[in-house]
Amino acid sequence: MGLQPGRPYPLGATYHPTATNFALYSSVAERVELCLLADDGKETRLDLREVDAYVWHGQVPALAPGQRYGYRVHGPWNPPEGHRCDPRKLLLDPYAKAIAGQIDGDQSLFSHPLDDPGQALNSPRPYALADSAPHTLMGLVVDDAFDWGQDRHPRTPYHQTVLYEAHVKGMTMQHPDVPPPLRGTHAGMGHPAIIGHLLSLGVTAVELMPVHQFVQDTALQAQGLSNYWGYNTIGFFAPHNAYSSAGTGGGQVAEFKQMVKNYHRAGIEVILDVVYNHTAEGDHCGPTLSLRGIDNREYYRLVDGDEARYFDTTGTGNSLLMRSPAVLQLIMDSLRYWVQEMHIDGFRFDLAATLARQFHEVDRLSAFFDIVHQDPVVSQVKLIAEPWDLGEGGYQVGGFPALWSEWNGKYRDTVRDLWRGEPATIPEFAKRLTGSADLYENTGRKPHASINFVVAHDGFTLADLVSYNAKHNEANGEGNRDGESFNRSWNCGVEGPTADPAILELRARQRRNFLATLLVSQGVPLLAHGDEIGRTQLGNNNGYAQDSPLTWMNWNLQPWQRDLLEFTRRLIALRAAHPVLRRRRFYSPPAVLASERLPEIEWFDVAGQQMSREDWDNGYAQALAVFLNGDLPGQEPGQESDDDSFLLLFNAWEQPLDFRLPAARYAAAWTTVLTTGPDPQPASAADPAPPADPAAPASARHPAGSLLPVLGRSMTVLSRPPGDVPPGDAPG
Repeated sequence: MGLQPGRPYPLGATYHPTATNFALYSSVAERVELCLLADDGKETRLDLREVDAYVWHGQVPALAPGQRYGYRVHGPWNPPEGHRCDPRKLLLDPYAKAIAGQIDGDQSLFSHPLDDPGQALNSPRPYALADSAPHTLMGLVVDDAFDWGQDRHPRTPYHQTVLYEAHVKGMTMQHPDVPPPLRGTHAGMGHPAIIGHLLSLGVTAVELMPVHQFVQDTALQAQGLSNYWGYNTIGFFAPHNAYSSAGTGGGQVAEFKQMVKNYHRAGIEVILDVVYNHTAEGDHCGPTLSLRGIDNREYYRLVDGDEARYFDTTGTGNSLLMRSPAVLQLIMDSLRYWVQEMHIDGFRFDLAATLARQFHEVDRLSAFFDIVHQDPVVSQVKLIAEPWDLGEGGYQVGGFPALWSEWNGKYRDTVRDLWRGEPATIPEFAKRLTGSADLYENTGRKPHASINFVVAHDGFTLADLVSYNAKHNEANGEGNRDGESFNRSWNCGVEGPTADPAILELRARQRRNFLATLLVSQGVPLLAHGDEIGRTQLGNNNGYAQDSPLTWMNWNLQPWQRDLLEFTRRLIALRAAHPVLRRRRFYSPPAVLASERLPEIEWFDVAGQQMSREDWDNGYAQALAVFLNGDLPGQEPGQESDDDSFLLLFNAWEQPLDFRLPAARYAAAWTTVLTTGPDPQPASAADPAPPADPAAPASARHPAGSLLPVLGRSMTVLSRPPGDVPPGDAPG
């Protein structure tokens, strides 16, 4: 076919109308064959004879976009020394920009008998005699051309960001306004009906659960299940082909770009949940699909002294070798590709502690973070860590360096504990409510380092968090052994569905408590898809294998769901309207402020007195009030006037409490903005905290020093306009 020498860079298949360049890294290969496959399965093999710095390369003239290809790598087979080259395996290009097919679990994918996995450790030769080509995935040549028009990254400032974690299929499969052919696809996710919902909520960034090409677990498929979440990546450059309405011939790339363009046109950022900590090839018993057959020792971390086995801190069978230059290049090339070519606005890194394991321990200053920090492209987008893995010392909340935000697991746990009535929670809750300075300030970070969440994909939905004490994962086929057993949940008196009106009202109140707490906390709020409409998984807290209506959003809303949706919208609007609820800096200690000014924040007990050390140490306390001072200039760049001040009243006790409002120096009177009690109607989104009106009914204004009842297990948000204090009581 007129194979030409080509170039060693960039890696992968680089299309040009006159020729396509192919480049593959392997430090152990003795011979590499480029395999071009026709639609009928006919295979043309071309020896790549040019090698530069372990990059095998060649250029093939006149290939069309959509051409299927793979590699066969000839080299050492010696599992005890970590080598697993087997030319009978058609290998997926790790840099493939689009991928066709899916694996089917055939014996040819494995190098040991499926009924004798022990042979994978020390077999003198690979077992499978058949060729894997008919049973595996293949790369596709892709033309990168796309009309982006005037597309720009929205670049919403972090302190104004509201994140929404979404699943492409779960969001779209049952939406009545998404055309059936587009449901479950990136085109469906980019449909005006879905974007309109997010805009009406006030969401500024959608965080998509894995959309990189992932592999279906054959063991799950045998049970009639599937890998729904997608944390089983095999292609770090390719949009998942099953999410494409354009088929699997390469059109999935343009479809994904159009989705991003649609979101940017609406002013919404697109953030990807990325899985660079492991691949779908699993442990020594897993299939050979790509990296394992290309250069096993270079890409995977192996057990010292037993290199037939994989060192695993992810629970999936393998971990990538984060001190390998080839691995670091693969990850960084992938990240830059998604920013520059796909216009992605940021990344959430799954099990990011594994990325910090340059050697055995988690190292905050490992090579990966150094490279990210100096990269002129990747360092400029949002970088969010899931700050833990399953290895020793893997829980690293607060341990990541500058530039990084983190899913704050301590926030989640503390807020859940508060509202389920766990004692001795108030001091910890105060730290989490105010941005977790104890975790982030000493590394030079700001409140936006804390990604606050109560619920995410992994665990109970919000509706289930207040409806179940225990997980109910029987449908997953693992005897209810999978999933987290300690959920800090409370069923409010009955496990699961009930018709008891008192329990239903309490559950509704608890849902509002969690949402309201999240949206008035300093840091960046993260909502899980469907929590704004009370989505349930019937107590299943590990829906990873449930690709069904159990995990999809049901858009046929009952009246209580519409009420919850409207409440969530107004909460987000309240936050957006008031910089004091989303500060750019941590609170300053009172001693550093001028004496004539009120402090930036003040804490009160139920009696309206400043919290004493004894109050903080009272393990049985379940209520407090928080004053947030809006009379401080410069809270928002370009802000012309001070903001409203707020008083947050939290009553996590089961009984009503009468809160004494603070002295007049904090406000002459307060106006109720919202309550999570039976009447949760806040002020309108256009004016979430209207100025106090002296002519308003007495019930609408609450003078300083008066008593205000707060229902058990509820919270109330009060406000007053700037400077609204009696002259004689003004500070100074």
